[in-house]
Amino acid sequence: MSKSVNQKLKLLYILKILSEQTDDKHAICVKDLIDKLGEYDIQAERKSIYDDVAKLNDFGFDILNNKTRENNGYYLASREFELPELKLLVDAVQSSKFITRRRSRELIAKLEKLASVHEAKQLQRSVYVADRAKTMNESVYYSIDAIHRAMNMNCQISFQYMEWGLDKKLHPRKGGVRYRVSPYQLIWEDSNYYLVAYEEQSDILKHYRVDKMSDVWKEEEQRKGGERFRDFNPAIYSNKIFGMFGGEEELVRIRCRNDLIGVIMDRFGTDIDIRSMDTDSFVVRIRVMVSPQFFAWLTGLGSNAKIEGPERIVDQYGAYLQEILNAY
Repeated sequence: MSKSVNQKLKLLYILKILSEQTDDKHAICVKDLIDKLGEYDIQAERKSIYDDVAKLNDFGFDILNNKTRENNGYYLASREFELPELKLLVDAVQSSKFITRRRSRELIAKLEKLASVHEAKQLQRSVYVADRAKTMNESVYYSIDAIHRAMNMNCQISFQYMEWGLDKKLHPRKGGVRYRVSPYQLIWEDSNYYLVAYEEQSDILKHYRVDKMSDVWKEEEQRKGGERFRDFNPAIYSNKIFGMFGGEEELVRIRCRNDLIGVIMDRFGTDIDIRSMDTDSFVVRIRVMVSPQFFAWLTGLGSNAKIEGPERIVDQYGAYLQEILNAY
């Protein structure tokens, strides 16, 4: 019997079958492996299977032979990603607001291919953990790509910045004027992608939600404001800014009850100035962008946290609380 054109691909098809069909709980016996190869019009004998598996192991694949009665046969013992890692990636994709529902399904389907068909079922169950809000902007992928290309080529970008209307649609801000900035850093915060960029007109760093950036172009003009990013730390930047809303940076002193130490450390990290005041409280000195979002976060701590300075920030916070009371 003449050999089929697929015969030279035998090793690759063995690897394909082991990758798709097996894991540590689902082995495939030699007879079934031969039958599977037959579906691809490939002839195989028992002895040749042993030799082929040995060659794959010599190349670096981790293929083991399980000889137990319940699960007898060969299986792919290790992969590029373990199942817990894939579950983590699936949940990250599903929870990301900047990835649309359609793109989420496509990405998760690709992640499932990195596991066996049996383990992929566990990833499918993870997809439906919650009905999270997702962006409707399909162009976010192309915007991210354009931003990366501009940063790699040290170029500026221009774009329209969008905002939601009461008609539940995105509309250009400022009558559709094109923003022009020097992009330097992408930050993933609160399940959204933000671009941190230098705006020459105001001579400050600003950030923009990528899913609200439309029609992103890479410009020919070189980036400016590089000196402002020389010591830029994305983690410190995102800690200062509450909900990615900007404001004036201030060194603020807050007196807190001792049981809030975990809340403070979770928000600002460990590299902050904390001083114990008495048996019940401590004072923390932190740099934050003072904004209504910062005041809202502080209000959530109730009477257990109090701004002690600077005095103008104390007054601003008092006015913020009074404005809320006036609404009632």
